[in-house]
Amino acid sequence: MKITVIGRQMNVYEEMKQLIEKKLAKFEKFFPGEADANVTLSSKNNKRYIEITIAAAGTLFRSEVGAESFRDALDDAVTNIERQIRKNKTRLAKKLRENVFVPYAEESYDDLAADEEEIIRTKTFPIKPMSAEEAVLQMNLLGHQFFVFNDDQTNDTCVVYKRNDGGYGLLVPEKG
Repeated sequence: MKITVIGRQMNVYEEMKQLIEKKLAKFEKFFPGEADANVTLSSKNNKRYIEITIAAAGTLFRSEVGAESFRDALDDAVTNIERQIRKNKTRLAKKLRENVFVPYAEESYDDLAADEEEIIRTKTFPIKPMSAEEAVLQMNLLGHQFFVFNDDQTNDTCVVYKRNDGGYGLLVPEKG
């Protein structure tokens, strides 16, 4: 597994990098092929945050945790990713065989000045045709509230989202 450790407005010491590599090594048994892990460390408001994103076979696993120390945040983030893998193990095995997930690509962000009605971040990502069920699975793995995808039947750009009642919604463009 290739591990990239980044410190946002801070230096990451070699000891911490080694600890991260040791903790993430346990995931190699879940991913038979090459996997990439991006770990971002940051501090804000006297809290330490760790964001871990693992890309394997086109599937993304993500956890972002804040705690009193980086060690505590790392332990919690690793536990969250393990839980995601266990929870979706059978669905993931089937989907990985079919190779239907969105391929991982380097995300690009453009940060702008933060005003109330001004766009503060632009994010680009690849879109791959998939079913609504696959989009829901990908959304849950990423921990997002919504997910944009191309419908594999109609080739329309659609959105799945989490509803307040715990269900899921699907936005489909109107023809006409």
